[in-house]
Amino acid sequence: MDETNVRVNSLKAWILAARPKTLTGAAVPVMIGIACAVAMYGWCGIRVVPAVLCMLFALIMQVDANFINDYFDFMKGTDDEQRLGPKRACAQGWITASAMRSGLFVTTLLACIVGLPLVYYGGWEMIMVGLACVVFCFLYTISFSYIGLGDLLVLVFFGIVPVCMTYWLTAPPTALTSIPFAVVLMSIACGLIIDTLLVVNNYRDIENDRRAGKLTLIVRIGERGGLVLYLMLGLVGTILAIVGVVLLDWHDGQWTQSLLIIYTPFHTWAFNEMRYIRKGAELNRVLGMTARNMFIFGLLASAALVFAN
Repeated sequence: MDETNVRVNSLKAWILAARPKTLTGAAVPVMIGIACAVAMYGWCGIRVVPAVLCMLFALIMQVDANFINDYFDFMKGTDDEQRLGPKRACAQGWITASAMRSGLFVTTLLACIVGLPLVYYGGWEMIMVGLACVVFCFLYTISFSYIGLGDLLVLVFFGIVPVCMTYWLTAPPTALTSIPFAVVLMSIACGLIIDTLLVVNNYRDIENDRRAGKLTLIVRIGERGGLVLYLMLGLVGTILAIVGVVLLDWHDGQWTQSLLIIYTPFHTWAFNEMRYIRKGAELNRVLGMTARNMFIFGLLASAALVFAN
């Protein structure tokens, strides 16, 4: 969307603040969780309503997280004129701070409304899971991303929690006794792949984050460590996903896991671009490649799991 001539607090401003391109990161874990349930019980065995609710909840929470990140980074002065990444709504003056606070309240409330029916399918424990997701959105920007724990939170809340909980809520209730180890592996793989997006984002912003006192993991381990981390996250995530599919497909000709290998050249291509560019706003191209690769991984993993059925 064109970022010129944006009127204050307009619909265009809110759409830009929502950062639609980031919604892939919220959708992929839910896709994989649903695919795990299909792999175990078939299309006729899964519950459609909780699957839809999980997807809606994840998408709304991603928008909520974007608003929170926009607002609190603006208030802390992290988003200054030297920012290399995509423009932020509050910092650009597209949305006032008071309006963004209202937006935070509305999206958080909407997420709670959408997520509440999941209690019917998963029990009262779902309230604790939902609250943890909301708290994560705030703590990530306010605290944890400043002390190098952002990557851990991504692993948990963009991998383990959404994949496992989507599987749990989507699978038939009569079959649920525990979450299979293969599903846990898929959730960890998903979290690692999605963390590549955070790594390249923080790699690009390493100098700005140092000035702002934001001690991300990349600031702590340096540029060389960041490059190695980016490469290894993609490779290890792929290996874990392959093992997960093999465990789910052990009885029926283990061929579907080969689909996941297709992700590897895309990831190494992005890594080589990242290594070549090294610094500056041009790394936004690698950010776009990584977002594309993340979606490719989600499609490949989901297809491999569904065909394993």
